[in-house]
Amino acid sequence: MFAPYPVRRFTVEEYHQMAATGVLREEDRVELLEGWITPKMMTHTPRHDGSIDLLDEALRQWLPAGWRIRTQSAISTADSEPEPDLVIVRGTSRDFLERHPGPEVIGLVVEVADSSLERDRNKRRLYAHASIPVYWILNLVERQLEIYHQPSGSTTEPAYKEATILKPGDRATVVIGSQPPGKVAVADLLP
Repeated sequence: MFAPYPVRRFTVEEYHQMAATGVLREEDRVELLEGWITPKMMTHTPRHDGSIDLLDEALRQWLPAGWRIRTQSAISTADSEPEPDLVIVRGTSRDFLERHPGPEVIGLVVEVADSSLERDRNKRRLYAHASIPVYWILNLVERQLEIYHQPSGSTTEPAYKEATILKPGDRATVVIGSQPPGKVAVADLLP
């Protein structure tokens, strides 16, 4: 159902201007998804935050030189500014003092999904559209890791061409940049 009044999409630049002028404030807890300003899910439970820490610990050993982990920080795409739970980017901390990382420097985006599972699955579309090479959903509801890769890029129906579902007894392959692949036990990622 559509709103009973006109609505419109915003650009990333307009979104930044709204934040800079105080139209949007930190306490508003919103993010820009495909041009729409949407409420950000508030899932800061101990399980959720602890799972982000488990991911950080498991993935840090596979970081190639020049790559870093950012947690619960914004990234910018052509039409969105989501705040994934974890993202691996190429660059230094200083590279992102004036801008958020974009798809050209992102190796992996991860969302930890509990109450946000449906929303995080819907984000596949925007990450595929932005050509984010690999998208993981650490699915706490079904105790599995969903791995999406081979993004379609900018098409009318953006999607990932390949999906893999891994259970606690499985191991996930971690590929970042030109680093040789590593393996992470899915059980080590789950609370």
